[in-house]
Amino acid sequence: MTEEVQRHSVHTLVFRSLKRTHDMFISNQGTLPPIDETAEKLKRLVKARDGYSLVFDKVKQNRTMKKLQSDMLENSAENALAGDQNSDPSLALMPMSTASQSVMPVPGQPSAAGGANSAILAARKTQTMPKPKWHPPWKLYRVISGHLGWVRCVAVEPGNEWFATGSADRVIKIWELATGKLKVSLTGHISSVRGLAVSSRHPYLFSCGEDRQVKCWDLEYNKVIRHYHGHLSAVYTLTLHPTIDVLITAGRDSTARVWDMRTKANVHTLTGHTNTVASVISQAAEPQIITGSHDCTIRLWDLAAGKSMATLTNHKKSVRSVIFHPTLYMFASASPDNIKQWKCPEGKFIQNLAGHNAIVNCLAVNAEGVLVSGADNGTLHCWDWRTGYNFQRLQAPVQPGSMDSESGIFSMTFDQSGSRLITTEADKTIKIYKEDETATEESHPVHWRPDILKRRKY
Repeated sequence: MTEEVQRHSVHTLVFRSLKRTHDMFISNQGTLPPIDETAEKLKRLVKARDGYSLVFDKVKQNRTMKKLQSDMLENSAENALAGDQNSDPSLALMPMSTASQSVMPVPGQPSAAGGANSAILAARKTQTMPKPKWHPPWKLYRVISGHLGWVRCVAVEPGNEWFATGSADRVIKIWELATGKLKVSLTGHISSVRGLAVSSRHPYLFSCGEDRQVKCWDLEYNKVIRHYHGHLSAVYTLTLHPTIDVLITAGRDSTARVWDMRTKANVHTLTGHTNTVASVISQAAEPQIITGSHDCTIRLWDLAAGKSMATLTNHKKSVRSVIFHPTLYMFASASPDNIKQWKCPEGKFIQNLAGHNAIVNCLAVNAEGVLVSGADNGTLHCWDWRTGYNFQRLQAPVQPGSMDSESGIFSMTFDQSGSRLITTEADKTIKIYKEDETATEESHPVHWRPDILKRRKY
């Protein structure tokens, strides 16, 4: 006759094993040793002193100050009543706040008693991360096809009615922003078009390309009216000064060149970079020109002198894009290691935006504080400018007929209203994104964790 073996769960077996071990050792040891109250008290004191020594010192210092103030007030009152001519009777009537000022240390100047401790106390204050502003997520709503090569650059005209794109097919195309329909194609470059800019004060479109040419197009006649000769190699980027008739171009010859728009004169050649200048931007205030280069540096230039004001070497990899914030006196730079924010005019470093682990080719920012970065692998990351919070990640869909490797984003810009984002890509398309109007703070909450900066090792 076979006996049935009763099966127990692992939890029950482990519990029984632990109980047997406990019973065996408790029989050997007898009762637990008595708790030493003196040792416990000493242990608590050491821990408290270690964690709150600065607070204890501050409390002791405040008590000493209060005692000193009360002694001074008592002495001055006694002197006044005694009629001592050498004493100042006004001290007896001096308010507490005034008397305390005479003995309290001046802020910023460490006193002999404990100013250094208070400075350390202020330095050790726990950082808190401000809550990011909620931004609606962005969604793709239009794909425009028409170019026969990689679309390398985009520029929106000041009136917000149309935008221009330049491509590796050597053609500049102008599209209606509202409908996405092609208006006109401009031919003239003999190599890939790499940069575009539309003037806000003239009916001019400026373009540059790998054929070393910089052209000025008259949009009333759709013809080239000026050429700017001087670059020794491919011209990768250009920008227009917002207030004066100056054009700045930069490229593979490691220089940025400043041109008089009308006379075509090469006003300055900005030398100092040791590799391709991938991005140049311009503003009315100092620094009026900023360049980012494959030599891993960012340079701030004095436009009047034509010389470098500062060189920022924080990036460890090629700086492929720099962009100004439209309303704040700040700019951002993008590199494969991370995105960095800077404060003008001296280029003071503000913060890192880490997490876009790819070769970031382009940046765009609008007045609402939405910063978007586009990368070589077709990823788009949306950030809150103020806090650096990454609130959305998108993958640009590759067009049918294109390979997955052709998903790179080469350039991007917001339209003048900041409500449309235009990207140009390696699958030969132009994609337009807009905010998702159906999204709310409940449907797309901010995953904000303020404890990230508050964690401290005990």
